[in-house]
Amino acid sequence: MRGREDGLQSAEGVIVKGVGGLYYARQPDGEVHVLRAKGKFRKQHVTPMAGGRVLFTPASGDEHGWVEEILPRDSELIRPPVANIRTVLLGLAPQPEPDYLLIDTLLVMAARQSIRPVLVANKCDLSSEVYESLVREYTPLQVPILRVSAETGEGLDELRAVMRQGICCFAGQSGVGKSTLLSAATGLELKTGEISRKISRGRHTTRHAELMFQDGYQVLDTPGFSLLELEMGMEPIQLKDYYPDFAPYEGQCRFSPCYHLSEPGCAVLEAARKGKLGRERLERYHLLLSRVKEAWRNRYD
Repeated sequence: MRGREDGLQSAEGVIVKGVGGLYYARQPDGEVHVLRAKGKFRKQHVTPMAGGRVLFTPASGDEHGWVEEILPRDSELIRPPVANIRTVLLGLAPQPEPDYLLIDTLLVMAARQSIRPVLVANKCDLSSEVYESLVREYTPLQVPILRVSAETGEGLDELRAVMRQGICCFAGQSGVGKSTLLSAATGLELKTGEISRKISRGRHTTRHAELMFQDGYQVLDTPGFSLLELEMGMEPIQLKDYYPDFAPYEGQCRFSPCYHLSEPGCAVLEAARKGKLGRERLERYHLLLSRVKEAWRNRYD
């Protein structure tokens, strides 16, 4: 506890979850406090996030406590809204069909925030096709890829080792088995969802981001989603800098700066034509670039 000028005591904790305008802060001794955020944070356009550290005034009697200060964050994602992540694990499975644009977006976000990305190919007992595809596409980029199965236990020891390295976040499309995998790896009991056979999309089973503590693990479980959002303020010309497979060709383009879009004499486009770069990955880069450009144009709206 810290003393304040008004005589009240403030405490430090980490936000476990936020639901319906209430925030749950956990102290190191495990005690959880129910809080509301003061109105000043709305004016500052900042909000408490799961995983974020805060200073707060504990509740008095039946009243809830108050978040007094949001402490500096080491990292911050917008969707899912989580903070201070060391490792982000992106779950994939045979169904729903993996979204490779989602993977590329996550890799960009992770690089911008200095977060370690790990791709987790779940349900490998059903099919190894997803894992093999990820290996072909992302091993050259030195992205760690785990082959796991919550059903058989394959790869869970490797997953546990990664999860013990600070706060980690599970992300991915709905229905890939994130909650089931988390339960198998840590013993945490969570609800799991099934994939609709009609549309092959998972039903959301985790409705809010929640930081959980179990036997040394600090795990953020997040709502299923189909699209990550890059944080505002990213200039379009910066996007290429987060594609390590473009790096060998930097400085070789005829024009500078080069967006690697359709410019004549572009070394990256030439490398793709010669098969040195994956055409589909380059096409996804172009799609993501168009979204970054649109966000940049609308940044003041």
